[in-house]
Amino acid sequence: MRTIAIVAGGDSPEYEISVKSAGEVYKVLSAVYSAYIIMIRGFDWYWEDSRGRCHIVDKNDFALRLDDRKIRFDAVFIAIHGSPGENGLLQGYFDMMRIPYTSCSAFCSALTFNKQACKLYLKEYGIPMAKSVLIRRSDKINPDEIITSVGLPCFVKPNDSGSSFGVTKVKTGDELLPAIMKAFEESNEVMAETLMKGREVACGVVKTSKRILVLPVTEIISKNEFFDFEAKYTPGKSVEITPADLTQALTDKIRELSSRIYDLLGCRGIVRVDFIVAGDDPLFLEINSVPGMTRESLVPKQAEAAGISLSDIYSMVIEDLFT
Repeated sequence: MRTIAIVAGGDSPEYEISVKSAGEVYKVLSAVYSAYIIMIRGFDWYWEDSRGRCHIVDKNDFALRLDDRKIRFDAVFIAIHGSPGENGLLQGYFDMMRIPYTSCSAFCSALTFNKQACKLYLKEYGIPMAKSVLIRRSDKINPDEIITSVGLPCFVKPNDSGSSFGVTKVKTGDELLPAIMKAFEESNEVMAETLMKGREVACGVVKTSKRILVLPVTEIISKNEFFDFEAKYTPGKSVEITPADLTQALTDKIRELSSRIYDLLGCRGIVRVDFIVAGDDPLFLEINSVPGMTRESLVPKQAEAAGISLSDIYSMVIEDLFT
């Protein structure tokens, strides 16, 4: 039986979501593998046993030290949203340790986590998207120039953060600077993006050497002004329809574009691609290389709608690491 580490926690505001995701993943994997949830928070890397005792992970070889033995892991299931699990830092570490992991490569993770860099990369391949500008903390901020570039209303968001932390919908010029300062609380880089009017949708994609899964499309209807953190994780604050009530032609277009973006970026494992549908055109919004796996998350719901068990998906991704 393979021994799998499920890494959870992380250093971002998405810590609690990661812990929930890891708990759900553990329920599935523990029936098939010898699974351990490894908590990572700053320099504290540990496994907590059933008696509440914490056992330290040796960072020199990512081995778990128990009282009388040492456990080495065959592979790692990355369930950390945000840093260091989604931005390439852990991936680089595991590459050095020569331990296979389920998510995208270090480069791909770093690229997809940086919203503006990812957009610029995909733009070269003709992927449709809204206009955006990058603002660094060291920049001299000129609100008029930003508004001229992206227009109003617009969205202001941290360039490398998830779950809509620090995101503001800006309607007037007076709101722009406070929105930028709010986003700077989450990141040293901020992106201002033209508002895309339309329907928000998401599509999960899983590819291995033996199988390709492009999951059903989900439409997200937020009861808040946009799909913010509250709408994402508070029951009743959003309606998520899977499969989305779209024409077959539009559904096919979204699924084909999701698959193409996956390939263009060189993704691995399980990802989710988000779009805004304006008329009949899906516009790229962002990609999640470590999508949520909680009960409220989209990919598990899409898998259920497709009649595919999470056990099958997780196993195919893990076993592909050994082919």
